[in-house]
Amino acid sequence: MTINKELLEILICPDCRGNVEKKDEFIVCSDCGKRYPIREGIPIMLITEALPPENTNG
Repeated sequence: MTINKELLEILICPDCRGNVEKKDEFIVCSDCGKRYPIREGIPIMLITEALPPENTNG
């Protein structure tokens, strides 16, 4: 699903208030790394729904 670019520009992470970007089926915080799911085209920006950052250490 496509997320409106204008919506992405105003969304922030509800936990740390960092900027977010769309990656696959998630909205991802660029500061804390928490991942918020997108369900039926709607970002679920609830701290209780957030997934922890992906492990990038390989």
